[in-house]
Amino acid sequence: MFSFFQIKIYRGKFIAYTVFVLFMGLGLSALTTFLLLDQWLENARNSAAGSFARVESALQNDAKRIEAYLTRVYSNSGLVADVRFFLGNSAEGYLTGRLRNSSYDQPMVSFPEDMKAFLGNSGQGDIVQVSLHTAGQGNVVRFDSNGGTSFAFNLPDTDEIFRESIQRGFVIRKRLLDPNQISRQLGEFRFLVSSDALFTAVQSHPWVESAAVSKAGDVYLANGEGRVTEELFRKAAANERSRGMIQTGKLGRMVFLTHPSNAFDYQFVSIVDISMLIRQNAGMLLIVFSVILAAMISILLQIAYNLREDAGFLRRIIQSIERVKSANFTPVSPARYRKNEYGMIAMELDDMTLQLNKHIQTEYLLKLKQQETEMKALQHQINPHFLYNTLEIIRSFALSGRAADTAEAIATLGSLYREIVKNENIIPLGSELSLLQKYLKIMEFKYPDRFYSQINVDEALLSLPTVKFWIQPLAENFFVHGFNPDHEFNLLVVNGMENADSYVLEIVDNGAMISEERLVEIRRNLSRTEDSATEGIGLHNVYTRLRFFYGNSFSMRIENNEEAGVKITVTLAKEA
Repeated sequence: MFSFFQIKIYRGKFIAYTVFVLFMGLGLSALTTFLLLDQWLENARNSAAGSFARVESALQNDAKRIEAYLTRVYSNSGLVADVRFFLGNSAEGYLTGRLRNSSYDQPMVSFPEDMKAFLGNSGQGDIVQVSLHTAGQGNVVRFDSNGGTSFAFNLPDTDEIFRESIQRGFVIRKRLLDPNQISRQLGEFRFLVSSDALFTAVQSHPWVESAAVSKAGDVYLANGEGRVTEELFRKAAANERSRGMIQTGKLGRMVFLTHPSNAFDYQFVSIVDISMLIRQNAGMLLIVFSVILAAMISILLQIAYNLREDAGFLRRIIQSIERVKSANFTPVSPARYRKNEYGMIAMELDDMTLQLNKHIQTEYLLKLKQQETEMKALQHQINPHFLYNTLEIIRSFALSGRAADTAEAIATLGSLYREIVKNENIIPLGSELSLLQKYLKIMEFKYPDRFYSQINVDEALLSLPTVKFWIQPLAENFFVHGFNPDHEFNLLVVNGMENADSYVLEIVDNGAMISEERLVEIRRNLSRTEDSATEGIGLHNVYTRLRFFYGNSFSMRIENNEEAGVKITVTLAKEA
């Protein structure tokens, strides 16, 4: 897919397209994230406004209930009398006054019980304390969550039970007037509406924390896990704007929303933790980013596909020019051309190559025939030479009375020669190594317990095509020039390995080394083109045959080992 990256012009184009798509993707991701955050913040604002409205509605409803109850008190003389007995008396005084003024023919009225029954219909749990005050002290009626009632009498106004704090709740004050003389105030009612009961209606979100802040700076935490401090709520309440941003640390940001109460002395403040909001909605953001990333990858793949197509045409054009320059007119498979300038040029160059091939085909075929004839001549040189040497070995077996070895050697030679005389001149390297093994088996018969061989060749090399019977002459050189019959361990090793861009075959022995002068002469004679009868048919013959077959993609190196023997390295470029 990305083969076009090797061409500079297309590499630059792709990088430019990638940068553009990347910026577009980042911009789209930022815009989408901004819109989603704005929507989530809007939901938080709506939730905060709804919670504030419910709290205000509950407070106003409690205020209306209290007004309705006071109207009920003033309209009932029995309740007024019981309130006056309750006001300013001790518990004994209250009970004594009630009993003294009760009538056997009328039911006894209880102000606390009546108040509990009336306010408890819809306000139970909100109004948790009612107190009546006169001259710096007051009597208290408290309602617990189980519906029980408790009393306290003659408490000073400075008592903790009368402390007004938003943590405890909201105090609604109402004057107690004399029904017979409206201008005369008998005392004061104080109704305590519990903050705990009021703010249970506040919706809880993991990323939103709310609190009520009084003008005095008292803070009641309505919900949340306590990540937002009271100081931050005070700071938001003191801000003149109804919404804004609060910085927490170097990177932390929180959004605040305030709703001031018109009827009561407090502000409802909600603070949104941006980092928590993002974490809670990370799944949605991940989906959005994944979709955008998939779109970016799709666009880049489409761009890469188009660039690869154009790069393929350009590469084909360059290859056609190189083929013409190197006189390589081998037909290639037709390409599918696009209808653009590159396609037209590539098609014309292919056509030109075909036309040139027709003009020089005759001469080229003649040259191939000549090379083939020369290779066969070299092959014919090797075959008799090898046969003479092998027969001489078998003769030595027969003279020394080694009948079994002689028979085995003749059988191996027959099998070997059947393979040699077959018509095919090009065989897999694995077959060539099989021929070598048969030859080495004969040499093991000749030098029992003094000659050993190993062949270690990678699987990838066994199927490579090669000319027949070229490794044996290299092995035979060892027995002619390097082998020591008196030495107990003569070793010949053939190694074959695959590299990144080439195949390497090594023929290594532990025999005699070559002098530096002779080594220089051998290397110089390898590349000569003329024949020389004095040089025999050894390395030069093998080198010439392989050069004919592999061309410039082949190389042969001859060198001494560090300790003993000679190493011949044949390297074949994969492009061959």
